[in-house]
Amino acid sequence: MIDDIKKSLDSYSGEWSEKKGLYEFKSTIAERKAFLSTKKLTYSFKMRIEEDTKVVKFSEMLMEAGSGFTSGGYDDGMSTGFGFKTETYNTMNGGREGNIQEQSDLFGKKYEYTFDYKDIRSKVEGVAKSGGYTFEYQILPVK
Repeated sequence: MIDDIKKSLDSYSGEWSEKKGLYEFKSTIAERKAFLSTKKLTYSFKMRIEEDTKVVKFSEMLMEAGSGFTSGGYDDGMSTGFGFKTETYNTMNGGREGNIQEQSDLFGKKYEYTFDYKDIRSKVEGVAKSGGYTFEYQILPVK
């Protein structure tokens, strides 16, 4: 099953990892670099394939991480002068909330990207269903 899912997502660049039967795919979909600072937007999904119950559990999220020096512009919420700011957002730490569509709309105002996360979800679901598995989408990360 996992080989079929990986094959269906060959057109997407990203990294796969596996730990104790939990598969994770991560892909950087947007990155902004300015003088001494970087912001990165990453899409990831986690899934667990339960062979005994024939279920594929799937969750996804967008994460924004940034670090570096800032000149104190109004866009980043810092005061004038030089400072250092690092931030990471994900749904587990109470950062950006809402479903992935709301997150994508929010990040779309800051980044330009054409990443189609809906296509990834539908491909995973399609492979699961064609293999006789039930596809379960979870808002909270798959454990």
